[in-house]
Amino acid sequence: MLNVPSQSFPAVGSQQRVAPAGQSRNKVALKPGHSLMDWIRLTKSGRDMTGLRGRLIEVTEEELRKHNTKNDCWTSIRGMVYNITAYMDFHPGGEEELMRAAGIDGTDLFDQVHRWVNYESMLKECLVGRMATKVTVVTKGLAPPSLPPPASLGPAAGPPPPKDTRPRYDWFQTDATVNIVVYTKRKLPAVGSAVVDLHNGALRIEVVLGKLSYLLHWCLPHEVEERVGVHTASAVGKIQVVVWKKAKSKWTELGEHLDAHNTFERRRDRGVFYRQCVLVSKTEVTHDTRLLTLRLAPSTHMHVPVGTHVYLKGTLADSEVVKPYTPVDSALLPEAPPTEGSEASHLFLMVKIYPDGALTPHLDTLNIGEAVCVSSPEGPFSLRLLRGVTHLYLLAAGTGFTPMARLIRHALTDLPTLRKSKLMFFNRKEGDILWLTQLDQLAVKENRFEVEYVLSEPSDSWTGQRGRIQASMLTDFLVRPEDSKCLVCVCGPTAFTELAVRLIKELNFSDEEIHAFQG
Repeated sequence: MLNVPSQSFPAVGSQQRVAPAGQSRNKVALKPGHSLMDWIRLTKSGRDMTGLRGRLIEVTEEELRKHNTKNDCWTSIRGMVYNITAYMDFHPGGEEELMRAAGIDGTDLFDQVHRWVNYESMLKECLVGRMATKVTVVTKGLAPPSLPPPASLGPAAGPPPPKDTRPRYDWFQTDATVNIVVYTKRKLPAVGSAVVDLHNGALRIEVVLGKLSYLLHWCLPHEVEERVGVHTASAVGKIQVVVWKKAKSKWTELGEHLDAHNTFERRRDRGVFYRQCVLVSKTEVTHDTRLLTLRLAPSTHMHVPVGTHVYLKGTLADSEVVKPYTPVDSALLPEAPPTEGSEASHLFLMVKIYPDGALTPHLDTLNIGEAVCVSSPEGPFSLRLLRGVTHLYLLAAGTGFTPMARLIRHALTDLPTLRKSKLMFFNRKEGDILWLTQLDQLAVKENRFEVEYVLSEPSDSWTGQRGRIQASMLTDFLVRPEDSKCLVCVCGPTAFTELAVRLIKELNFSDEEIHAFQG
């Protein structure tokens, strides 16, 4: 019998892809009746999506290669084989993109573009079976000779061993608390980089260090209170996690090691971890956009770095649906500066409600006090891109404004080299502009910040720019003064992003000076 994996998602190592400039996702216009919800309804209809009448089989590479046409298309993702023939017309990337993986292992192709996508749940009715395991035969006597131990090679045999940069941990206790101390061996952001979850006696501590992740994971041996404290000494790279005992007893150990305990690996190779957050407020930003305030449990500590996102997960029609959202702050420039505790206890998400959307109608109907599943931070954006930047240019369309909101705040408050930050914001109508009043107020208050609005469907009374993004708009906007270091960030629908990046390059900005956020 096949050991079929559970239908959880996103896939292991999931993250929203942020492509280098000019390498964005390709989308096609889907035919009517071919939305994500239409696909979910089709998979629930009882139709045989595999042609195997419910049987699961083992598939050899030879057999997989036979199924490589539009009308008979199989592919393998992470060792599981799917018949994706019926999905051709439902794929947002189009038939041509799917056919690249026809009859072969499509894992690498899948990971290049959208490894965050819920393929296990979306394609569960298309599951053919598992790839047959190859048997490797080792012939006796043909093993390569073993090398002598390093000591026998002498002191001049090679360079000294590299410095050990792997984090380590220690722990101590008092009568009331247990304290885990992580030594990261590098400087940390002032707001910290630890994500801590304590639930039903399981303590999970993940320290995000750029593209790497250090994970500690225990089942604690004694009862503790459902709250955690986190203190970061950023200059020395030390993080202290505090857990409160329910009874004053002496612990002899931290408990049983759980999955992936004490591992240090690439963030993209880890599974996505979720916890429940409670909706505490929902306010109207525009006629179709809401600002959702989510409160994390006292037993969770999570800071979402600037430019990264989280996934929200919901169950609709018995299928899990996951969508990425980039958190904003409670306001464009909050009156009180953020602290490690405040940023790690609440999330603010600006969500545009699409009547036919897969997840947003569900989010719009959530009542105050109801819970939603939220992932740990994802995405490779790094504030290192801003080091030394004097001129920060932002091009945003619609809700592509969300990553820009916190970038603006960070640049104006924490980037000492900044001379000018400019936002060009594209929308259909004036009523669609997110945080219009706050942007105008900031431009008046802060002489280093400017904002320009461009509307594609303006009213007769509109006095600002009209139309869609074009070269003539950017010529005067993207100024490169002498002795400057520029960065241009772009976010919006795929077509907007691709065109914007092309126009920016035509103005002689290099790939290193452009960052395109991709949905």
